[in-house]
Amino acid sequence: MINIKLKDGSIKEIADESSIYDLANSISKNLAKVAVVGEVNGTLVDLTYKLKNNDEVNILTYDDEKAVEVIRHSTSHVMAQAVKRIYKDSKLAIGPAINNGFYYDFDIENSLSNEDLDKIEAEMNKIIDENLSFERIDISRDEAIKLMEEKGETYKVELIKDLPEAEKISLYKQGDYIDLCRGPHIPSTKYIKAFKLLSVAGAYWRGNEKNKMLQRVYGVAFSSKKELEVHLHNLEEAKKRDHRKLGKELKLFTFAEEGPGFPFMLPKGVILKNTLIDFWRKLHYEDGYVEIETPIMLNKKLWETSGHWYHYRENMYTSTIDEEEFALKPMNCPGGMLVYKSESHSYRDFPMRVGELGRVHRHELSGALHGLMRVRAFTQDDAHIFMLPDQIKSEIKGVINLIDKVYSKFGFKYNLELSTRPEDSMGSDEEWELAESSLKGALDELNLEYKINEGDGAFYGPKIDFHLEDSIGRTWQCGTIQLDFQLPQRFELEYVGSDGEKHRPIVIHRVVFGSIERFIGILIEHFAGKFPTWLSPVQVKILPISNKFNSYSEKIKDKLSSECIRVEIDQKDEKIGYKIREARNERVPYIIIIGEKEEAENNISLRSRSNGDEGTLNLEDLIERINNEVKNKAL
Repeated sequence: MINIKLKDGSIKEIADESSIYDLANSISKNLAKVAVVGEVNGTLVDLTYKLKNNDEVNILTYDDEKAVEVIRHSTSHVMAQAVKRIYKDSKLAIGPAINNGFYYDFDIENSLSNEDLDKIEAEMNKIIDENLSFERIDISRDEAIKLMEEKGETYKVELIKDLPEAEKISLYKQGDYIDLCRGPHIPSTKYIKAFKLLSVAGAYWRGNEKNKMLQRVYGVAFSSKKELEVHLHNLEEAKKRDHRKLGKELKLFTFAEEGPGFPFMLPKGVILKNTLIDFWRKLHYEDGYVEIETPIMLNKKLWETSGHWYHYRENMYTSTIDEEEFALKPMNCPGGMLVYKSESHSYRDFPMRVGELGRVHRHELSGALHGLMRVRAFTQDDAHIFMLPDQIKSEIKGVINLIDKVYSKFGFKYNLELSTRPEDSMGSDEEWELAESSLKGALDELNLEYKINEGDGAFYGPKIDFHLEDSIGRTWQCGTIQLDFQLPQRFELEYVGSDGEKHRPIVIHRVVFGSIERFIGILIEHFAGKFPTWLSPVQVKILPISNKFNSYSEKIKDKLSSECIRVEIDQKDEKIGYKIREARNERVPYIIIIGEKEEAENNISLRSRSNGDEGTLNLEDLIERINNEVKNKAL
């Protein structure tokens, strides 16, 4: 008999040579039915894994995200098996699990279409019905190479040859299909409950454009049909909310061949952007920030000092001025350091909260460009806080509260991640210990839940990332708080302490929106273009029933404009039904309809986006209502 330590800390005695499945069965037959994969001493393993004395075991079921990830990986193997059955001469590349699903890269002569995906999906369902067991096979490196060569799987042979030297190579077999894989996998194909193939895309072998272009088939998989249905519904909803489509329809921004990746903000888009900036400035002024502006282009020497020339050069745009190399700034930080150095400082000056809405340029690959979400020029709402060591925690808490104020105004939920020291970090153990304990302490004192990402911090300091959740459940990484001990050293920043000696300040880098353009893209999709009144580029649209009511409509417009309400009149010679439909398509919060009755009674007929037809009312009442919504930033 051997002793096994379970997740709850209890000890379970079972027979020697027992598997994880045997353990699950001994605990509860129901647990054995829903067990998907095991975790032994922190490592995921198959349910057939043989346990040893004193192993710590966690049995994962369909409810566990790690188990669902294994299901997704196993589904990619089933898809590859189906492809091999249909397209005998196809060759396999790689097929990992990804967020919500999986993909597999294939070398197939004919181009796959949507009809082909239907065929593959049908064959996958047959394989699932066959209830094929996933069997792990450990063989020597030479045997694995020979096996894959016999099968003509040249990509697998290349992968095996590139693996580090090991005594054994693991393969997985289900029925007539065998694949190179470290595992683990589900016990059998019947464990796959809900999946859907979505699309085909091109993908270079190993991501290298010099290699052959393969066909990548994407799919999604979930632990239940209900979850799959919700996800597919959200995908359809996401298509309707695509910010590129809505941005064009709402005349917010555009792109031109002459500037790929460089957005052109149109008049309504500029109103939206400036409204966000005004909101940002007001909150930062209230929180004691000052605002600076630094040059968009600075010389090579600066970027060498900051380290960007050596670590970020391929993403920078450069030019030669007076026989000296310059670069457009990809980040605002180095310029902010020069502003700090422009005068001397005392410990009494701290904390110094310095904001900058800086225009930055980054050379993104053309294939990575995506509307406003990934561009080559954008406005970053940076701020740098210069402070003393004993001010770190209070300043971090202040930034967290500021970011919370911003996100709550848009109805965003968010979760937090704390990323700790990476392997290639700079700085002393003492600095990192102080930085990490300060970030943790701030989060704990605010009673905030957070996930720790071990080793995922920046090379110069740990960070807190804010992941927003939008109205259809997608997450977006926006706000970041980073502690930095390195730039103050690189730029030799100093202050005179209470002891009369010179010291280095500590710096917080932080963004709230991140890229304002990207944040606009997120807002478009979050609200599906139906911005709250305070954000809407046009808050009121006036629709005269005919041209003879244009004069009265102009008076109403003048009154609204005098109250700083953004208003337009539709004076097209069209029927009122057409005008209403057009205004609704523009997602305007309020529509005023003017006809003979309204002019005679000196009032308005109102339609609102939230309530529909609201009948006749006084213009002053609407002005008060809009002003209250704007003042309170109502959603």
